[in-house]
Amino acid sequence: MEQELISKKELLELTKISYGQLYRWKRKNLIPEEWFIRKSTYTGQETFFPKERILDRIEKIKNMKGDVSLDELANMLSPNLTELVRKREDLIKLNIISKSTLEFYTEERGKDKELNFEKILYLSILDNLFDSGKINFDEGKLILTFLDEYYPKFKGKNCELLFLRKLGISSCCLVSKPNEINFENSMKVVEKLNISDLIEELKIKLV
Repeated sequence: MEQELISKKELLELTKISYGQLYRWKRKNLIPEEWFIRKSTYTGQETFFPKERILDRIEKIKNMKGDVSLDELANMLSPNLTELVRKREDLIKLNIISKSTLEFYTEERGKDKELNFEKILYLSILDNLFDSGKINFDEGKLILTFLDEYYPKFKGKNCELLFLRKLGISSCCLVSKPNEINFENSMKVVEKLNISDLIEELKIKLV
């Protein structure tokens, strides 16, 4: 399901914040760059935002900014994920990754005591896909190898993972958002995951 968007004008009216506040929070990394979505409308180019996420973020900023500085708030809302590591057992205790997905990953990549954020993200992607029942372990291996090779090129971008099948042959691709992709009729999009949404969910659980 496509996420609901809200225009910049509607956002400012609804939240009672100013244009200056919005872009100051953006410069301070309180609001991610990829949430500022440029789209063509009948009046020209306009900026839109993922409605639910931006309203939730602005509410948090308004509630917390009197207690901590904007820099401290930025560290809380947009932590440096490159430095984040977690023990394998903690991922299961926090109900972030299932035991079966972690066992699958261990067979493919070895038993690391600690996992960095990128590996946790890959595990979360696999966990979502296995949980949907739409892929098997062989296809999980395909996705993991694909992410190892291609996700670093998309890191930091708003992107989606598409898992595809054509005549029983599986494949996958990463696409930057917003984007429109057309496939021939025999190509079926089995599953679609918004990587940016997964990252935001993991931030809340891990930080």
